[in-house]
Amino acid sequence: MIEGVIVKNLDLYADDRGWLTELVRSDELPEGFKPAMSYLSMTIAGTVRGPHEHKEQTDYFCFVGPSDFKVYLWDNREGSATSGERQVFVAGAGNPKIVVVPPGVVHAYKNVGEVDGLVFNAPDRLYRGEGKSEEVDEIRHESDTDSAFIVD
Repeated sequence: MIEGVIVKNLDLYADDRGWLTELVRSDELPEGFKPAMSYLSMTIAGTVRGPHEHKEQTDYFCFVGPSDFKVYLWDNREGSATSGERQVFVAGAGNPKIVVVPPGVVHAYKNVGEVDGLVFNAPDRLYRGEGKSEEVDEIRHESDTDSAFIVD
């Protein structure tokens, strides 16, 4: 496990109408974490998002389906107890998870299912800051052919 990363099971409460899951509860958030916004993204089957990292932002991902995602994490922080470590796991329809990714941890995910999948995120920073007037807090590694951050 990478230091500072939280991976938590999501409970699905099912009945004859379908299911419900609690994505964000203030009494279960990491100490000091306060979401600033939220968004939902759709990733086409077989497609990868990332790898990238943030300088200041913490991401709060929820993988619930309807597909499965292979999640990749690399600790790129100097001085971290797990610096250089890699963590890979599957989350989504078959294994619903919350994944909290702190700054400096490179992350990517690939839709490994056969259908398009949804991912919810509630980061603690506004995209491009107040009024979308700032630079994006992101270091992209997708195009770096010499990158250590390889998604298979």
